[in-house]
Amino acid sequence: MIFGGPRHLALAGAGERGREWPVPFSIAPVLAERGRRTVVLASGDPFWFGAGGSLAAHLAPGDWTCHPAPSTFSLAAARLGWRLEQIHCFGLHATPFSRLLPVLTRGQRLICLVRDGAAAGDLARWLTGRGFGPSLLTILESLGGPRERLRAAQAEGFALTDVTAPVAVAVEVAGARGLPRAAGLPDDLFASDGVMTKRPARALTLSALAPRAGEVLWDLGAGSGSVSVEWCLAAPDCAARAVESRADRAALIRANAESFGLVPRLAVHESDWADALADLPPPDAVFLGGGADLAGIETVFALLPPCARLVANAVTIDTEMALVAARARFGGTLLRCDLAEAAPLGRMTGWLPARPLVQWSVTR
Repeated sequence: MIFGGPRHLALAGAGERGREWPVPFSIAPVLAERGRRTVVLASGDPFWFGAGGSLAAHLAPGDWTCHPAPSTFSLAAARLGWRLEQIHCFGLHATPFSRLLPVLTRGQRLICLVRDGAAAGDLARWLTGRGFGPSLLTILESLGGPRERLRAAQAEGFALTDVTAPVAVAVEVAGARGLPRAAGLPDDLFASDGVMTKRPARALTLSALAPRAGEVLWDLGAGSGSVSVEWCLAAPDCAARAVESRADRAALIRANAESFGLVPRLAVHESDWADALADLPPPDAVFLGGGADLAGIETVFALLPPCARLVANAVTIDTEMALVAARARFGGTLLRCDLAEAAPLGRMTGWLPARPLVQWSVTR
């Protein structure tokens, strides 16, 4: 039995033994052949945005053998003379273009695998709409084969209508500045009803949460999800579980996850956070944004794995008292921060103070 896309099966002359991948894609038909001689055809390196990782996760090491070829990324870099270790590589067959947002800034180079020829134009228009119209795109079709073709065009005014799959798009980013990578993104980048951890407090919160690659955050009472967003942007493969009981605010979190290209790393749980804890994966860090009481803190602290961090913010006296009591019981650090912003005062300018922020942070 030979599984693959129609193009692969035709190139291999699979004939009656050929089996096309189902739509939507699923590895179930391959796994159903366990114990029989089965071949899976894939382009280039099956373990770089290919089916190899998906299949191997369900098979024992002795069940399979892989024969990789140069990946599309390797072929593209070789044609362009780009250092592959300096390039951001993306598989965008079934993921939104917003996945590019964390690395889109002037001077960066990307190689993107896209689903078909039309997607190359869609990507050009998306980049233009985001302010990256001056970016130079190189369209790389059928790399490594007799129909190989390379053409260059600017994203803005992209007019190539005869692009055919398989295709990759190399991007030399120009135009907009892109997202800053320091903690504390501008508040107006987020969809919000006004209830959110504001920029200065968010920067302090991310510093205390201390995200590391591959770690998981519980954002309990997530509001608009701004802390979850910045956690996911802070390090590769960081994931967040945002728990929010209000349906309108849960919708805002989903909108922010989509606009920052963080689906599915930022998952939303629409419920009271006390009811959601049993269904969440073990956390590396937990954030309580406000309104926590000592009983809730005790519940969360008891669930923390060793070395996990817990950060809680308070702007009310009631919550501040709970944090003082939590520090007395569990240790950790208390920080009080008084912030003020310049604002008109009659014909002059004065300081408009924000509510004092008290932050408690502790490591289990």
